[in-house]
Amino acid sequence: MPKVLMPIGDATEAMDTLYPFFRIPEDGFQVVVAGPEARLYHTVLHEVPPNPDVPWDLTQERPGYHLKADVAFRDVDPAEYAGMFVSGGRAPEYIRYDKDLMRITKHFFEAKKPVAVVCHGIEIVSAADCIRGRTVTTVAKCALDAAQGGAKYVDRPIVVDGNLVSARTWHDNTPFMKKFMEMLKG
Repeated sequence: MPKVLMPIGDATEAMDTLYPFFRIPEDGFQVVVAGPEARLYHTVLHEVPPNPDVPWDLTQERPGYHLKADVAFRDVDPAEYAGMFVSGGRAPEYIRYDKDLMRITKHFFEAKKPVAVVCHGIEIVSAADCIRGRTVTTVAKCALDAAQGGAKYVDRPIVVDGNLVSARTWHDNTPFMKKFMEMLKG
């Protein structure tokens, strides 16, 4: 069964992560979750509160489910994987400093394997210098991360540029996952 790598860390966004975690195996791919260490991680729920009496400029964070990483980044051989799915949340803010995750990410782009990136996941591919010259989308508050990585940011549900498909948030999951699965099977 071909494998898809899913890097996570504490504060990985639950909807960004769990929908693809269950969707990808439906088409015969094994999801392998990786983290800074092989252990249990805490996900979070991010949404702009729907209460108009208390306006928020950004998302509110609440505790989510737990998800276990099967392998530590340092033990991942990216050659064993058909693709990579990078979710958002706050985890990308700190796991992008992991040298092994940068090594892994670069492999997928150099090998032109399918990569899916949603929301704050753009921070990982930007830090790995893999989006320079590409067009991407992400949550609007991460447009600067895309630009600093040398990409052109556009506000669209999904953008495909070569082996990369990017989405703004989990609200775009349906077209996002449809395209990623087409890329994996292609």
